[in-house]
Amino acid sequence: MPDNAVIRRVSALDLKVESGAWSWAESRRADIDAHFAMRQREKPGIWNGQVLLARNADFSDGKLSSSYFRTDFASFLAWRDWGFPDRDVFNGFGMGALRSADGAFVLGEMGGATVNAGRIYFPAGTPDPDDIVGDRLDIAGSITREIEEETGLTPADYQAGQHWDCIAVGASVAIIRILTVDMPGEALKGRIEANLARQTNPELSAIHLARATSDLNASMPRFVTAFLEHAFANSGALS
Repeated sequence: MPDNAVIRRVSALDLKVESGAWSWAESRRADIDAHFAMRQREKPGIWNGQVLLARNADFSDGKLSSSYFRTDFASFLAWRDWGFPDRDVFNGFGMGALRSADGAFVLGEMGGATVNAGRIYFPAGTPDPDDIVGDRLDIAGSITREIEEETGLTPADYQAGQHWDCIAVGASVAIIRILTVDMPGEALKGRIEANLARQTNPELSAIHLARATSDLNASMPRFVTAFLEHAFANSGALS
């Protein structure tokens, strides 16, 4: 595995949500607003809601701890598009790695109306205020919501793994939990495709199965391919 992807396994998450403004975004407000207006002309369906970004990741005692803060999607998008200029901040988001009974991982291809059009990855989303419980960010709840929105599957359809695999690549930390579905890969793929066909504006344009490294491609972000490479190499070690 290339050294630009680091996998850390944890059994618990402690993700505190704190108040306070993002000084970098405040200093670039006019540029950010202009950038978002341009991106919105390209993708009219995007909107400037609130999201959460993170600081101060600590991996110790089998736990990931970090602090999250609220910002707007325009600031997040500019920070991402401009190469992550504030290096003290990272995008820490949950992903549900759907795995079928016969070992295939199920990934979705983002539709053309999204800012990640053509990218292939597990159901996921940048955390938002709906994922806050008390003063903590509920990544498990975020994953549940994204899985249902994108695939139609609910917690009754899968068994969640006991661990989280945190894949750090640059300014991203994908917090991944395996969700095992008791049906073969092709049947699971067909069920999700049928759900997408019933949606008016689905986020996903296609469903892909990955059974081996030969199924990986350049449309998958590095945190996804790193996770899958490790999973295939260790044959179930990421359960």
